[in-house]
Amino acid sequence: MERIASCTRTTKETDITVTINLDGQGKNDIQTGIGFFDHMLDGFARHGLFDLTVRAAGDLHVDCHHTIEDCGIVLGTAIREALGDKAGIKRYGSFLLPMDETLALCAVDLSGRPYLNYQAVFTCDRLGDMDTEMIKEFFYAVSYSAMMNLHLKIMDEGNNHHMAEALFKGFGKALDMAVSKEPRMKEAWTTKGTL
Repeated sequence: MERIASCTRTTKETDITVTINLDGQGKNDIQTGIGFFDHMLDGFARHGLFDLTVRAAGDLHVDCHHTIEDCGIVLGTAIREALGDKAGIKRYGSFLLPMDETLALCAVDLSGRPYLNYQAVFTCDRLGDMDTEMIKEFFYAVSYSAMMNLHLKIMDEGNNHHMAEALFKGFGKALDMAVSKEPRMKEAWTTKGTL
């Protein structure tokens, strides 16, 4: 069964469509109007081996906030829908990702209970056209709409570009682990009976 989902969100501020294939090859076509954000989503998709298409039209004349936050909402919703009942998945995933001097930790639990633990301090306000404070807002939106427990932590700081990229790539690697199939499990991996 294909684990693919397409989701759209249209408001007065944004019009966003995301399609994700959890069993892809890292192919992606991303157009948000925010170059640095596109670069981050590309890293997430390539290193998670997710086929990802993102089309976003947002009120960038205001700032990048609504576009990035709403992309997080739609991506998280697409992940949740593509997973279905989560039967037979590993559920947990974690990755420690080095990028030159920077080291980032990402851990994921597809528990059905949303929570974000985010520990990263950036020393510049922007990376390209993306406000660095929006990195946390993006992951918050993903975690809550996907209903996942998500921990992101910069273990070793350094160049701000490297830090951001390590978080997005680490998220891709950890999520790939969590959504991967466990052949010994046929149902959802929980003592509760459902996730």
